[in-house]
Amino acid sequence: MENSTIEILDGNLSIILVQRIAIIAVFAYVLSHTRAFRLIFKESTTGREKLALVFIFSLVSIAGTYFGIPIEGALANVRDTGTIVAGLLAGPLVGTATGLISGLHRIYLGGFTAVQCGVATMMGGILAGYIYMRTKPKTPEWITGIITGVSVILLSMGFILAFAKPYDAALSLVTRITIPMSLANAIGIAIFMIIIHNAREHQTKIAALQTHKALNIANATLPHFRQGLNPASAEKVAINILNMTSAAAVAITDLERALAHIGLGSDHHSRGRQVFTKLTKTCLAQGQVTVAQTQAEIGCNVPTCPLKSAIVVPLYCRDELVGTLKIYYAREEALTALDIEFAQGLGQVFSTQLELAALQHKAELAAKAELKALRAQINPHFLFNALNTIVSFCRTNPENARNLLIELSEFFRRSLKAARDFVTLKEELEHVDSYLTLEQARFGQRLTIKQDVESDTLDILIPTFILQPLVENAVKHGLLSKADGGTVEISAKTTGRQIEISISDDGLGIPQSIQKQILEYGFGKGAGVGLTNVNERLKAIYGPKHALIINSVEGQGTTVILHIPIDVEVMVNG
Repeated sequence: MENSTIEILDGNLSIILVQRIAIIAVFAYVLSHTRAFRLIFKESTTGREKLALVFIFSLVSIAGTYFGIPIEGALANVRDTGTIVAGLLAGPLVGTATGLISGLHRIYLGGFTAVQCGVATMMGGILAGYIYMRTKPKTPEWITGIITGVSVILLSMGFILAFAKPYDAALSLVTRITIPMSLANAIGIAIFMIIIHNAREHQTKIAALQTHKALNIANATLPHFRQGLNPASAEKVAINILNMTSAAAVAITDLERALAHIGLGSDHHSRGRQVFTKLTKTCLAQGQVTVAQTQAEIGCNVPTCPLKSAIVVPLYCRDELVGTLKIYYAREEALTALDIEFAQGLGQVFSTQLELAALQHKAELAAKAELKALRAQINPHFLFNALNTIVSFCRTNPENARNLLIELSEFFRRSLKAARDFVTLKEELEHVDSYLTLEQARFGQRLTIKQDVESDTLDILIPTFILQPLVENAVKHGLLSKADGGTVEISAKTTGRQIEISISDDGLGIPQSIQKQILEYGFGKGAGVGLTNVNERLKAIYGPKHALIINSVEGQGTTVILHIPIDVEVMVNG
């Protein structure tokens, strides 16, 4: 507080101080809409960001000093508003530094209360920072700010009474300014913190909307990225992002070329063109998010390019850089922190989708490899026994031998050819019939075959080579170990939107001790490979709910049941 010849009537002092607070409130409102002000919302700030906050709040606090009103040779002011808000919202380091700067500034101005008021301001910054630490992770409320502000004013008044000379002048000053200063600073702190609280809530709502938008985009793009990163999928993804955001253009690249560019600038940022902007090259070189707030920072070599700012996010698949996602805007300085976080989130989601697509592709390749291995798995004993059976008929029944040779060739033709992944149930049953014809010729009346197949199931698509291994398993390990053989029954019927196929035998059954492990470890010596393969293929294609169901009673027989959906997209693709 400093000397002045101007005196203010007591009744006007509170009004004038509140008017000064109104100016600071306007400043706070404007500040709340700037990029620098968003530093307050960050959970952690760098040293440079803390310095920026110290500068901002010191400016507010020093302005509060200059807005002060001369009275009785001192200065009634609203300086402590900036200091206390700094400590409460930005932490002890910012609060202490702000208090120190504004306190030393007050001491520098001089006056018979300068030291006392300057020290009180310093202590106010420390106190506010301490309250910040005690209330974490919650942000102090405006009522806490009012209590802190009034406490600091009362502390300042106490210092003036205790140390300012002459005492009579100090007492007269304190009597006149305590209530107006307490009121003005309390209102200023409350307004400042309410503005910040509202700005924070606004940012939270925007962040929630951005998250919701990102989830919608992720949901819309998931089917496309199942195809991997290619021009077709990239174009569909870029169109979705452009339609669901305020971006001017969206592009996706691989490591060398643009896979898609939708929106403004597509005349020269064209699909198939080699990566040429400085911004994208930097992202690919560093593997990190890169941001350009101006056209020059983008580095496009076309002067008339309408794209003025951009963010480029790297795309990864299994920790390997595979491309970039680029979001462009039509004006400079358009990117906010939320926009950058939104783009980063999309990049992470897309990277996860690409990794899942790669894993799915790998699983499909593995399934196809297993299928090829199964097709090529010709049992030497089966071939030897089938040929011996045919030889035995060559003299006694040449026509039957001829027919068996046809069935054998048909069986191996179906097993070894590069067939489709999906066939109709009718085609699959024909393959099973070829196998059973050969086995019946060998074992005669010991093997009985029954089929109960509804006619409307015959044209339904099922995975190829999925029934024969189950039938072979029933014949070899269910019946042929019995002296009198037995019966294998194949049935198929529709139940709702799926087909139920069962292969039953009245053979030896499966020991109860191994029934739970049968699909994991196999059934019998060398026989479980086919059974396990069928089960894993069903789960890979249709999901775990469509695993084989095995019901077996030792000594009575076994039934294996398959449930295959009728209207599944993978069938159509097959």
